Amino acid sequence: FMALSPQREKWLLITLAGIHFTNILDFMIMMPLGPQFIEIFRITDAQFSVLVSSYTFAAGISGLLASLYIDRVDRKKLLLTLYAFFGVATLACGLAPHYWAFLFARVAAGLAGGVLSALITTIVADVVPFERRGRAMGVVMTAFSASTVAGVPLGLYLASQFNWHFPFFLIATMVLVFLVITTFVLPNLTAHLASGTKKSTFSDVCLVLSNRNHWRAFLFTALLMMGGFVVIPFITIFLQANHGWDAAHISINYLVGGLATLVSARFVGQLADRHGKLRVFSIVATLVTIPIVLLTVSDGWPVWVVMPICTLFFALMSARMVPGMAIVSAAAPPAIRGTFMTLNSAVQSAALGFAAIVGGALINRDAHHMVHNYWQAGLVAAAASVLAIGVGKTIALQMNDAASVPDHSVKK
Repeated sequence: FMALSPQREKWLLITLAGIHFTNILDFMIMMPLGPQFIEIFRITDAQFSVLVSSYTFAAGISGLLASLYIDRVDRKKLLLTLYAFFGVATLACGLAPHYWAFLFARVAAGLAGGVLSALITTIVADVVPFERRGRAMGVVMTAFSASTVAGVPLGLYLASQFNWHFPFFLIATMVLVFLVITTFVLPNLTAHLASGTKKSTFSDVCLVLSNRNHWRAFLFTALLMMGGFVVIPFITIFLQANHGWDAAHISINYLVGGLATLVSARFVGQLADRHGKLRVFSIVATLVTIPIVLLTVSDGWPVWVVMPICTLFFALMSARMVPGMAIVSAAAPPAIRGTFMTLNSAVQSAALGFAAIVGGALINRDAHHMVHNYWQAGLVAAAASVLAIGVGKTIALQMNDAASVPDHSVKK
């Protein structure tokens, strides 16, 4: 890994968290605005799930393409290029006059967004040794929490005060700000280029795909995504249709849930470094099944019961990603880590899109627009979370450590 001073490492992680924040916010803002898109564009729940999944499928395709070159270029230059394209695509989302233009803009945003997530994780793995990587991942993953604490309620407020276009304009502006900051804060990241001469364009891909444990990591990532996004895209729709929540209740729900994840991500990251990534992941991935099931069967329950369930759902869902991504990031050596992480990102994106489509297919509406069969989506998500624990154990055992995964990048 590339050794940095503690102060430089701190600012690098904060900068990456800022980039991740805008990237996640661009995706997350779709969830609470779902009912508005359905009404404005006059589309069905299934068509809305296409809007969500189009981003993730595009991210998956770009991840596959990026795997051919990501370990052959300066990671900083690639990050800046992709982030600039992402900002333009987000601006196009805000300017979209109708459904098809918006769908096209979402695909463009996904082409950049998917690779950005993989690149951020790769950079963290390049500069932070494994024994401290849980905490570092916790810092970067708080971007998800921040996007729900500030971004989602703010997006709902701006959409209600102005229109649905405005939140995307705001995100594009933030991208411009972080783009300038990144230019000055990030060092040139080229250490991986000195690890050897590449034989061919596909040599790194072949190296990644020839390792069985990498395939286990891909399955692990897919199950992580299925464990959340069969349910997540339809939370707002369910709460508004079946519980009668208005925009104020939704905003408070995301605000409280986001605050909880700010605490849980950092706390779980520290626990993972202290007690082992796999052990902590197994505990959190088991606990998250409780709010998943409770939330999806909560028809008729009062607000004071449902909101704490949602808070616990957000907190544990975000927290399990911290040790989970730390495990995944250690599965490949630095020379091919970028290739591995972009392929993993492609798997992640495809799983997100597939999960959203599965969720959209399972639920249905009656004549009064009430959501039915949401509990089925909850059972699928809970089952995927439990299966991820078993796959995570096989990854750890393969790496000869049942408590954590050793870092190949640390020279003994």
